[in-house]
Amino acid sequence: MALIARLKAGETLGDRIMKVDHAGEHGAVCIYRAQRWCARWRAPEMVPELGEFLEHERGHRAQFEAELHRRNKPRCRSYALCATGGFFLGIMTGLAGREAIATTTVAIEHVVLRHMREQVQALDTIDQRAADMLRRIIVEEQQHHDHSVGRVGRRGLWSSVLNPLVTWSTEAVIWLGMRL
Repeated sequence: MALIARLKAGETLGDRIMKVDHAGEHGAVCIYRAQRWCARWRAPEMVPELGEFLEHERGHRAQFEAELHRRNKPRCRSYALCATGGFFLGIMTGLAGREAIATTTVAIEHVVLRHMREQVQALDTIDQRAADMLRRIIVEEQQHHDHSVGRVGRRGLWSSVLNPLVTWSTEAVIWLGMRL
């Protein structure tokens, strides 16, 4: 998939990617925070790992925020959308339990990892600082994905329903963010 963005005057591709990824990390923080809250009742054994994932995502968000500040760029217009969508997705999947939580992480991280790898390729020769930051973040995002794959059962209801829904919505938010 080609990396397509509608850039504003004075904005580079690296700027746009930093803005969109910052909003996405904020959405991830909202998802994990809501899932962790619900998991206390529905999947208490997952609370520690959700807390770890949440801390990683907070760290990623802080890195993107610092980079946006360094570049003197505002956050993406999709920031609030990511927060709201992330919170509701986190509540719904958190209430659904262990497999829904894990399926959501697998679906989101699959999309995010593909996009971040494409972003690294696009930025490698034009914005090395951004490409290097993305490479570091990819390591933890891959860990989230791989750990959660082990929690997803055989292809059941949650995989059949949530995987395409979460994949599509994640793609849509990224697409929108790259064009706002």
